[in-house]
Amino acid sequence: MTVVALVGTQWGDEGKGKITDVLAAKAQVVARYQGGNNAGHTVVVGDQTYKLHLIPSGILYEDKTCLIGNGVVVDPAVLCTEIDYLHKANIPTSNLFISEKAHLIMPYHKVLDQLEEANRTYKIGTTGRGIGPAYVDKYMRMGVRMIDLKSREALERALDQVLPLKNRILQKVYDHPGFNKEDLIQEYLGYAETIVPLLTDTSLLIHESRLEGKGILLEGAQGTLLDVDHGTYPFVTSSNPTAGGAAPGVGIGPNHIDQVIGVVKAYTTRVGEGPFPAELKDATGDLIRERGREYGTTTGRPRRCGWFDAVMVRYAVRVNGLTGLAVTLLDVLDALENIQVCVAYDFRGERLEHFPADLEMLKECKPIYATLPGWQEDTTEVHNFEDLPSQARAYLAFLEEQVGCPIHIVSVGPRRDQTMLLDPIF
Repeated sequence: MTVVALVGTQWGDEGKGKITDVLAAKAQVVARYQGGNNAGHTVVVGDQTYKLHLIPSGILYEDKTCLIGNGVVVDPAVLCTEIDYLHKANIPTSNLFISEKAHLIMPYHKVLDQLEEANRTYKIGTTGRGIGPAYVDKYMRMGVRMIDLKSREALERALDQVLPLKNRILQKVYDHPGFNKEDLIQEYLGYAETIVPLLTDTSLLIHESRLEGKGILLEGAQGTLLDVDHGTYPFVTSSNPTAGGAAPGVGIGPNHIDQVIGVVKAYTTRVGEGPFPAELKDATGDLIRERGREYGTTTGRPRRCGWFDAVMVRYAVRVNGLTGLAVTLLDVLDALENIQVCVAYDFRGERLEHFPADLEMLKECKPIYATLPGWQEDTTEVHNFEDLPSQARAYLAFLEEQVGCPIHIVSVGPRRDQTMLLDPIF
């Protein structure tokens, strides 16, 4: 039996959807453990491209059990739309199960998210999809959960606990009219027709699957530097995408996780605000953006691009306890004559090799680069690691040395067959 947690090691968008899809071929259970539809995973199968936001990427395999864990906050409108999208593509969802304990995103969460961002003196770059406010209600113990969709009475009780307060805030602080309880009940009971048959005790399902010796893949959203505890706070998400969030996010003991694989781009990107020491604001950054199609799956926003930041990934290796790395988008660097890697930061003349918690310090950090030769060869049809150009292999070996973690997977394109598995995961 093997339980593998898959995490992002940068600011998200590392290609976790593709790596999940590849590893799901060997796993029997795939489970999302945190985040919401602020995440977007793109998977290419043959000539078909699928964009998923809530449903685990393993859904593209009909024989895999796919779970949305209790740690996820779910917009039921998005979930129902995504189920319909898959059905229109002739992909069944009878293998999808949702935790009864997962919290629901409500319309007032989305409105509050957008109003709060608009009124901040600084912008954190929220997607405005209600993720943060939904987590706030969860921890304030006034959230609406999936299990509340099972009856009108349960949904009404849950709304009675929270809606009067939300309406007072919306009306008194933001001059918004608020929401009508009966309208919300009717809307959400409509979603319940699709969702309630999928509800189950996903913790028990995973527990039983593990005892049966099945391979289990825990799929995270966002990335380490967006973790609410370990990321570049306050420019972070509202959950724990790090490996520490995986066990409580699906309801298993942390001692049952056997491997933690960190997905990392061969360079670095970031969406939204916040410091980015290795950012490239030049023609090379533009080239990486266009070659890597660096536009958000969920928002369509152009991503900020820069060189690989070994300081950041070194930090991700430590806080996640990574056992291996999956390097994606190596092919994006094919066109470059020289490639730089940020190996340390310069802060007022002091060399820093560990990621600082102080954002004001991070803003002042200047990257210290090592320069490696590029390979200027097309790698997109290379299927064996030994057939990569020697400079590409040397680049990957340098990354391993700098971050202190072995590379188990190398991806040179979006398709399944553009993936090299250097070591078995399942």
